[in-house]
Amino acid sequence: MLKNIDPILGPDLLAILRAMGHGEDIAIVDRNYPALSAGPTLIRHDGIDGPRTLDAVLSVLPLDSGAQAVVRMEVRDKPDEVLPVMSDLMKVAKRHAPQLEVGSLPPSDFKSRASKAVAIIVTGETRVYGNILVRKGTLPV
Repeated sequence: MLKNIDPILGPDLLAILRAMGHGEDIAIVDRNYPALSAGPTLIRHDGIDGPRTLDAVLSVLPLDSGAQAVVRMEVRDKPDEVLPVMSDLMKVAKRHAPQLEVGSLPPSDFKSRASKAVAIIVTGETRVYGNILVRKGTLPV
């Protein structure tokens, strides 16, 4: 047991988050995302929605301060549409890093970047397009 660590962050995920280097991505995706064939290590968060998982991850992960540090997946053929699940994810990201802009990528570009991430956390999120990438930053000196 550890103090002040969100209990949904299991040992495998904590090890990955700790080992990540500056500039590396981790993807948090909904239950419909094609993660098994994507390539990176999979962490299952069945029964836990996307915003809750993102909040737990950002409670320990410093975010990069550059552009595209937090990126959502766009709705296919409707890049400006922000679905409720996206809004919920963006609110969580803004709570942890109010200075950062949440970017967006078309589905094919999002999937390409996610395939190069250190891991993909597959949540129990039932709402489609509940997919976000976060890039690790550095701790302040």
